[in-house]
Amino acid sequence: MTSADGAARASELSTHYAFCEAAVREKDRDSWLAALFAPAGQRKHLHAIRAFLLEIAEAREKVTQPLLGEMRLRWWADTIGQPGVSGAHAHPVADALMDTIAKNRLAPGEFQDFLDARIVDFYDDQMESVAALLEYCGKAHALPLRWTAQCLGANLHSGATAAIEYAGAALGITKILWGLRGPGDGTALLPLDILARHNVSPDDLRSRRASKELRAALAELRKLAHEKVEAARGAAPRLDEAARTALLFSATAPLYLERMEASESQPFGTLPAPSPWRRQWRLWRASRAGL
Repeated sequence: MTSADGAARASELSTHYAFCEAAVREKDRDSWLAALFAPAGQRKHLHAIRAFLLEIAEAREKVTQPLLGEMRLRWWADTIGQPGVSGAHAHPVADALMDTIAKNRLAPGEFQDFLDARIVDFYDDQMESVAALLEYCGKAHALPLRWTAQCLGANLHSGATAAIEYAGAALGITKILWGLRGPGDGTALLPLDILARHNVSPDDLRSRRASKELRAALAELRKLAHEKVEAARGAAPRLDEAARTALLFSATAPLYLERMEASESQPFGTLPAPSPWRRQWRLWRASRAGL
């Protein structure tokens, strides 16, 4: 590669990283704010990871059939597994992500695990159990926190790995419950064992009826999310600064849980997000207190 080619490539990558940051700033403000607590030189990699997550999260809204959704995930799997083969340079998020994976020595196999887990997003098969839900959260939400920690140079000892799993579970459950209030369905990710324990009728789910049984099941899930938050918070003081910074990407979850608890009688109703200043304050407090 000539010096001119190298300069052109660097300019292209810079443009693609800027595209990722703009997408995160617009569509995932909490993550964009959390990235501000990371060293400036590494923020672009955090933006690339979060922009990739946005691409996957939005996929269900953009396809009309589950098979088309799987095809999108397959494209990402092929792109990550065979860099340079599928024209990733033409896709700004894919290009920035591939550069992030290479420069931070992230494991491509973990991205495959993530993508495999997200296949369930395109189907309406009910999640079987809380254990299955936590496994899903571990791959769909804890793995991105792990990649974030690796980009920041964290020491991923057993305690840090456990804290990331706790935070990923809290974040995942919160996102699932908050998603019930969105335009999609989302009820398929509610675990059957909790629904059965509270005698939730399948009709309640199909009709999105806020029965007392369903409200009790959702309250149990919120309680589980709070427990995971507290477990991550308890582990945070024993982690290095890089790992604690990675956990900030889950730090606003309690605000959303509290907002839902205040409106628990209407679990499917539209609900405004916590105010921007509260989320910013929560992130600042979390950065000082270790989560």
